[in-house]
Amino acid sequence: MTKIIEEKSCCGGESYSTRHDVPVTIPIKKIIPEALNISTFVFEYNLEAKPGQFVNLWIPGVDEKPFSIANCNEKEFWLTIAKVGPATEKLFELKVGDYVGIRGPYGTSFEAKPNSTIALVGGGYGTAPLYYFGLKAKEQGCNVYFLTGARNIDLLTYIDQAKKAGFEVSMTTNDGSAGKEGFVTVILEELLKTKKIDSIHTCGPEVMEKAVLNLADKYDTRLQISVERYMKCGFGVCGQCCVDDLGIPICKQGPVMEKELVKQIKEFGVYHRDRDGKKVFY
Repeated sequence: MTKIIEEKSCCGGESYSTRHDVPVTIPIKKIIPEALNISTFVFEYNLEAKPGQFVNLWIPGVDEKPFSIANCNEKEFWLTIAKVGPATEKLFELKVGDYVGIRGPYGTSFEAKPNSTIALVGGGYGTAPLYYFGLKAKEQGCNVYFLTGARNIDLLTYIDQAKKAGFEVSMTTNDGSAGKEGFVTVILEELLKTKKIDSIHTCGPEVMEKAVLNLADKYDTRLQISVERYMKCGFGVCGQCCVDDLGIPICKQGPVMEKELVKQIKEFGVYHRDRDGKKVFY
C-alpha cells in the first residue's frame, strides 16, 4: 500500500488518497442494471478516488481490467461496466456477496474552476465518470450541462441520475428513439453557439472525443479528454498504454488530459493498440 498526496481535487483544494498496488479483496454490495448489458457494481469501501480516475478490477481466475469510477464517497464506490468480452461476461455472472479484487485508484482526474459553467459530453457508459465529476463540480458552485449520446434508447445511461443532481440534461440517439436524432456533437455545438461555456469534459468512444476536440478548437474552449488505452499495470511500468509518438503512459499522465497534450498524440482518433501491441484502426 502506498500513500499518495495529490495537490488538487477536481475543483481545486487539497486532496489525500490511498493507492493500493496489490489487489484488495472486497465483496459486491449491490448490482444496479443501467441499460442493455450495462450495470453498476457497488462496493462498500472508502476508495478515496477522484472523478476521472480508474481502478483495476481483478476477477479471480479470469482476468484484470481497468474501469473508470462512476461515483465515490467515504462509504462506497461505483463501477459502471458494459458486458463486452470474456472478463466482463464472467463478472456479470457474479452475485451480491461475491468477491473481486481492486487495485488503485490510478491516473489523473477532471478539474474545473469553482462557479464556472461546464459541459459534460459522454457517449454510452462513458457518461458514468462524468456524472461523478458533475456531482463534485456542482458542490463547487458550477453550472453543469450534461450531454449524452448513444446508438439507441436502450444504451443511454445516467439520465435520471443527472436530472436528479440538477444538471441541464440533453441527449441524442443515432436512430432518434430518444432525444434528438444524430450525434451528441450536434447538441454540443448548439450549446457552444448559445452559451458561454468555460470548459468541456468528455468521455466515450474516441471517434466522438475527436469530434468534440474539433469543436473545442473551433470555439476556443478548454477541453479535458478521458483517453482510453489498454492500461495493465496502472502506474507506468509496463509500457502497455504508451502512445505514439510521445511515448507517455496514459495510466499516469492520463486518462484525463488537456486537449493541447492530446493533440500531440499521433494515434488519437486514428488507432489504438491491442494487448499484443498491434494497431487497431477506428
